[in-house]
Amino acid sequence: MSVSFVLAQEDDLKDVLHMMEEFYAIDYYPFDKIMTADNLKKFAMNPELGRLWVIISGGEIIGYIVLTFGFSFEFKGRDAFLDEFYLKEAYRGRGIGSHAVDFVLKQAEALGIKAVHLEVERHNEKGTRLYRRKGFEEHKRALMTRWLS
Repeated sequence: MSVSFVLAQEDDLKDVLHMMEEFYAIDYYPFDKIMTADNLKKFAMNPELGRLWVIISGGEIIGYIVLTFGFSFEFKGRDAFLDEFYLKEAYRGRGIGSHAVDFVLKQAEALGIKAVHLEVERHNEKGTRLYRRKGFEEHKRALMTRWLS
């Protein structure tokens, strides 16, 4: 199956927002459609924050993948999070995920990124296997978060 990765344009954001809502529903995450739409537009239109690609097959958007930028002395400079990655269910299990991760890692390297991080749900065995095959590994620290208002 042939796929392409295209930087999202403003016209794509409605489709991405709908897929984000589907993605969040998988694990029952809260989803604020208005806030997410606003953040999605801010992110997609500001390349200093990262990159949002839509995944296209047969002229249809079948998924999206997001790389957000950061900086870490521990990780030797500019780092990034593979923050979100979603494929419509009908396109899973066809090697597209592997191709998408390869694409993002190649793009990250070209952008001068020194380390790429990600989170994967513990129950997502297929995702965990994919990321391990692509060289991601767990480390001794646990990711912790403090939400700010």
